[in-house]
Amino acid sequence: VAIGGVGPGDAASARAAGAAGLAVVRAICRADDPAEAAGALADEWRRAGARIPNVLSIAGSDPSGGAGVQADLKTILALGGYGMAAVTALTAQNTHGVRGVHVPSADFLRAQLDAVSDDIAIDAVKVGMLGTADVIREVVAWLSSLEQRPAVVVDPVMVATSGDRLLDADAESALASLLDLADVVTPNLPELAALAGEPAAERWDDALAQARALASRHGVRVLAKGGHLEGAACPDALVGPRGVEIELAGERIPTAHTHGTGCTLSSALATAYARERDWAAAARTARAWVRDAIRAGAALDVGSPGGSGPLDHGHALRDDRRPGAELEAWWEDIADVRRGIAGDDFVAGLASGTLDEARFSHYLRQDALYLDAYAEVLRAAARLAPSADERAFWDAAAVSCIETEQELHRSRGAAGAGEMSEVTAEYTRHLRRAADDGDYAVLVAAVLPCFWVYDDVGRALAASNRPDHPYRDWLETYDDPAFRAATLEAIRWTQGAARRASGPQLARMRAAFRRSAELEREFFAQREAAQLPA
Repeated sequence: VAIGGVGPGDAASARAAGAAGLAVVRAICRADDPAEAAGALADEWRRAGARIPNVLSIAGSDPSGGAGVQADLKTILALGGYGMAAVTALTAQNTHGVRGVHVPSADFLRAQLDAVSDDIAIDAVKVGMLGTADVIREVVAWLSSLEQRPAVVVDPVMVATSGDRLLDADAESALASLLDLADVVTPNLPELAALAGEPAAERWDDALAQARALASRHGVRVLAKGGHLEGAACPDALVGPRGVEIELAGERIPTAHTHGTGCTLSSALATAYARERDWAAAARTARAWVRDAIRAGAALDVGSPGGSGPLDHGHALRDDRRPGAELEAWWEDIADVRRGIAGDDFVAGLASGTLDEARFSHYLRQDALYLDAYAEVLRAAARLAPSADERAFWDAAAVSCIETEQELHRSRGAAGAGEMSEVTAEYTRHLRRAADDGDYAVLVAAVLPCFWVYDDVGRALAASNRPDHPYRDWLETYDDPAFRAATLEAIRWTQGAARRASGPQLARMRAAFRRSAELEREFFAQREAAQLPA
């Protein structure tokens, strides 16, 4: 911690020296407005820690804007990076296909690459269309010459979505040396088959086997993509030499807007990894963002009938009602927790009305105790919030805990008295630790599941309500439009904090969110047992 003589302008140098925080007295106490001075220093500290990663795309161009470096630059920007591009090829193409390709000399590509790396620290590289063996060898030579190797994602662009062949035979055979330098390779199934020297996989298990063989041969990870499979399922998986590291299930999105999907996913993966330095987390984030971009593509008026339309790389700018890439990935990451809650006998009994009254009373008593602590933590979020609107939101949420939600507890004889169960005590300790650490981003990530999971479970429970339901008054609270609106706002503020976060901070946010979700599940499942002092 930096302390003594610390004031405005010192945060960046303190961060660079490895400081974990600032201890400031004089610069605040001498200010005309101490609260404003403290807020300004906190903002300076946050900005100093949230370095924007530099991501380089080495790829061909697409004048229609849906693929190539044009798609890459839009993706890198959307996911919080600074985008750069070295152009390997000029294409004449649109949503219907490629009409021509012009490949500048390999020497000129090297001049582009050297101009960037001589001046700018590169955190990640996405390699796309290369075109010729000479170009591939030049990229390999340049990567090998770097003193500090950036993360490398290779999208082996061999076959376009339209079916056009984009890499000549000599270049395909030269790819092996490039794959040896990659961290992750992102082929579609025809490209994976070509690299494996086998027929294209028709079953997902065969695709995973090809991915593992490719990963073992080159010592890389392979992001296997199921988009070319038949059927409604559209799985993806991150596969290493030892097998599947993460598998991501999903339904196929019915759309004609798939132009540039491979380019977009690989640049999203490179950018997400440059921020968080975790390939599994980056794969989840990139995939969630790309799937949203595919869904949003239908709203674009780009291309004529019969073509393959582009994704909407700016979808998050136009729709703040949905979670962003980071939170979408976190939500997918707790799918197992959400399934556990939905399948718990407490939730099932509450929905059917068969839940034992004693167990429900225990739940209410613990919930009342929890809400007292939760309101305290929400007030801490308000104190740490970087904007007036956020402070107002978290303050209002704290008031709602005490005045609105507790009223129903009191009406059923549970007003926050008694002793905490082990689960309640652990949940409140987890939240208080986040508050005591003083990191606004991590704190709001920790409090969010109490909004989001509760809203998700609650809307399903509200659908089972009926006039004679023994817990009708409780189920009606789940169907409150005001709470739904508050949940969406909590998601929005947390997403904003995630986008501003540094890589390590983003990892802490994800871990705090996951732990709170797990404790939500334990809270629903708890039964009356040994008690701990409140």
